[in-house]
Formats: sequence, C-alpha cells, structure tokens
Amino acid sequence: MQQDTENRPLSNKQLLAFFGMIVGMFMAILDIQIVASSLSVIAAGLSASTDELSWIQTSYLIAEVVIIPITGFTARLLSTRISYFIAALGFTLMSILCSIAHSIETMVIFRMLQGLFGGAMIPTVFSTIYIIFPAKKIPIVTVVVGLVVTIAPTLGPTLGGYITENLSWHFMFLLNVIPGIFVCIVVYLYADFDKPHYNLLKNFDFLGIILLAMTLGFLQYVLEEGNKNGWVEDTKILSLTILVIIGFIALVIRELTFVNPILDLTTFLDKNFTFGCVYSFVIGIGLYGAVYVLPLFLFTIAGFNTVQIGFTMMVTGVAQFLSAPIAGKMLNSRIDLRIMLAFGLAMFSFGCYLNSFLTADAKFMEFFWPQFIRGFALMFCFLPTSNIALGSMNKEKVGNASGLYNLTRNLGGAVGLAVISTILSNKTNIVSQYLNENIASTSDEAIIHLEFASKLLDGSVVDPDKASYFLLISSVNQQAFVIAINGIFGTISAVFFMVMLLLPFTSGAKKGMGGESVH
Repeated sequence: MQQDTENRPLSNKQLLAFFGMIVGMFMAILDIQIVASSLSVIAAGLSASTDELSWIQTSYLIAEVVIIPITGFTARLLSTRISYFIAALGFTLMSILCSIAHSIETMVIFRMLQGLFGGAMIPTVFSTIYIIFPAKKIPIVTVVVGLVVTIAPTLGPTLGGYITENLSWHFMFLLNVIPGIFVCIVVYLYADFDKPHYNLLKNFDFLGIILLAMTLGFLQYVLEEGNKNGWVEDTKILSLTILVIIGFIALVIRELTFVNPILDLTTFLDKNFTFGCVYSFVIGIGLYGAVYVLPLFLFTIAGFNTVQIGFTMMVTGVAQFLSAPIAGKMLNSRIDLRIMLAFGLAMFSFGCYLNSFLTADAKFMEFFWPQFIRGFALMFCFLPTSNIALGSMNKEKVGNASGLYNLTRNLGGAVGLAVISTILSNKTNIVSQYLNENIASTSDEAIIHLEFASKLLDGSVVDPDKASYFLLISSVNQQAFVIAINGIFGTISAVFFMVMLLLPFTSGAKKGMGGESVH
C-alpha cells in the first residue's frame, strides 16, 4: 500500500532519505559530463586512442539510456528503498573501480556499469515526488529537483576539468565515494515509502527487456558514432540502424500485447504526458547541446582555460538559482502552466539567438547575457514540463511514466548532440571550402595579410611565405568554425521557438495525484 500522503506527513527521517535520493541523482547526472573536459588527460593515463576515448562517455550513456525506462518496474518489484539502495551502492563501487582502472578496456566496462546504476537513480526521484508528497508540496520539491537536473550537466565539465588540473583525473570518480556512502545509509535506513511487489515476477517480460536493451543500446551507439563513420555510408552504422528500426517495432508490438509488460506504453494515451515528453525531448536538446557547444568554442576559439570556462559556464547556474524562487512561486499559483512554459521556451530561444552572432574575438561579456538568459529560462521550461507530464498521473502509473519521461530528455540530448556534431563538422568543411575558393590570390586583403605575416615570420622559419599562407588558411578555417557554431545556436533557437506551436494543444489545468484538482 502507498502511504496516504494527504493525511500522514513525512517524518524527518523520510525527508532525510529523500534528500539522499536527490544527492544520488545529482551525482548520476553530474557524471554524464564530468569527464568531458578531461578526456585527453585520461587518454594519456590509459594509453588510449582517440576512437577508444569516446567510449568513456558513450558506454555510460548507453547503459543509462537502457536502464532508465525500466526503473519504474524495478522500484515496484523491490520497493523504492531496496531498488535505490542497490543503485546507489553499485554506482559508488563502480566510481571507485573507475578511479583505479588501469586500461581503456576496464575503464569502459566500469563506466558502463556506473551508468547502469546511475541511470536507475534518476527517474526514481521523480516518481517518488508524486507518490509521497501531498499536491500542495509538489511545486516546492519540483523546484529543488529541477535545479539539480539542470545545473548538474552545466557543472560537470567545469568541475571535472578543475579537479583534473589541480589534483588528478582519478579524483573525479572518487568525488562520489563519501556522498555515495551517505546516500546508501540514509536510503536503506529511512526510505520506507512503499512495499515490494514480488508477484510482478509472474509472467516476467524477459523478451521485452532484451528488445529494450538492444534497441536503445544500438540507437545510442548509432547516435554517438554515426557522424565519425559517415552515417549510413558505414556498413556497421547502416546495419545497426536497421536493427534499431526492427527492434523498435518488435518492442512496441511486444509491450502492447504482453500481459505484464516491462514498459506500459499505454501511458502515451495520456495527451498531457505525451506532450510533456515532447517538451522534455526539446529541453534535452538545448540543455546538453549548449553545454557541449559553448565550452568547445571557449576552448578552441576564445582560448579560455579551464577556470575561465568554468567561470563563464557558472553564469547559467547562478541564473537558475535566481530564477528558482520565482518559478516555484508561479508553479504554486493559479497561472496556466502553458503560459509559464511559453515564457521559458521563448527565453531559452532568445538566449540561443543572442549567441548566434559570436566572433573569434568574443570576450566574457558577450557570453554573459546569453548564458544568464538561458539559465534563467531553464526553470521555467523544466518545472511546468514535469508537472504537465506527471502531475495528473495515477500513483500506480507514475513510476513507469517517470522512466519514460526522463528517457525522452536523455534521448533529446543524444539526438541533439549527434545532429550538432554532424552540423558542426559538415558546415565547417563547407564554409571553409567556400571561403578558401573565394579568396583569390589577387585579393588586396589577402595579399596584405600574407605580406604582413611573411614579414613577421621572416628569420624565424625557413619559408616565411609558405608559413604565412598556412596561417591564412588556419584563420579561414577558424572563421568557418565560428560560423558553424553560430548556425547551431540559431538552429537550437528555432527548435525551441517552433515547439511553442504545440502549447495550444496541451492542457494547462493543474492536477494533483489521480487527477484531483490542486485548487
């Protein structure tokens, strides 16, 4: 039996357990991106090639995407307490093993298992909110969880780079140990929210799990490796894409026809849940896309070091903290959720638009306001979206729904990063080729640039004329890269603006658990 949350307030011990669950979720989301700025250092320590290096992130993401949708089932089967304890314990142990990995092969295996356990913690927090808290408390709790979800990806690369630069890359993973022990203890002792339902093992959906793991695992691999291998031009990517399509069709048929499915796809019959997942997918594109593109620009073009990149990225986090009380108050008022979401989507779109005019000479203040506006907007995107998707869901379905909802955000990030990587590579090459073809040898500006560079290099290199030409080509390629990044910010801006067209078809009414009106 679920706790009667309206009549029985949570004890201090249960609140401590829930706080521990939030800490665990923060660690899991943080570790998605924490290695991003330190991969080259890890590569040197493990003697890994560039191709092998990418699997340190890919393996984590694949495992996380696979486990997220079935956490609702495992929580119902084992209880929230036991399932979360196992996930937190496994995540902590795998973090230790990652820190002592002696080869790229062992690192990839430990990262995959870390992602598997970490992914199991994320949706459980969301479902627990709507199960244990009364409707009037949900907005406040959602604000806290929203801060964790949106700040952790932004903080990850910055924190990882700082730790690597001042200590060692091993400490990125050891950072999880003390919080992990705390989470395990308080969750195991005090997370008495529900009871296990072992009868769910009857008619267990083994085939559904196999199809789910195969489909999502192959999809994540295709998205991560597709651009590097030329997408369908590569036989392996083409074959896996076909398997993803076949697996997806088979999974849908299986889950809609099996008596006890691992995924309850009928949840998508709830219009608000479906629209909430669409918004979550788009938020994933913007959240992970901006975190990927901006540090890349700051390091490659602006020449920022790790501390400067971290300082710039923290503007987003500060803006989120400032916006959280305002967004929480709006969520707890009678305002239509669609109005709140429209404001957030428009603000995020505008922030990306402002970043679509970058130049190679851009300084901190040219990043400040776009970063601040996007950070301020995130809470107004995330809070109404999660409430639209899960706020009117029955307690019996909210666990499964939370897994699917969180999956869409991660898939949005994965798809977004794959598309961004492809656009960045292709557009840079196209623009670079165009610029090179249109700089004629008789161009006055080109001649002046070459003569000036040649004079500067005279005496320091064997062939100053040739060296000056290569400098010109490098400058052209840099400009092409900047133009490509500006195009990506413009594209993200357009996506956020266009998804607002769906808002009139979404219900803006606020509901409590089981469809009861909050007001």
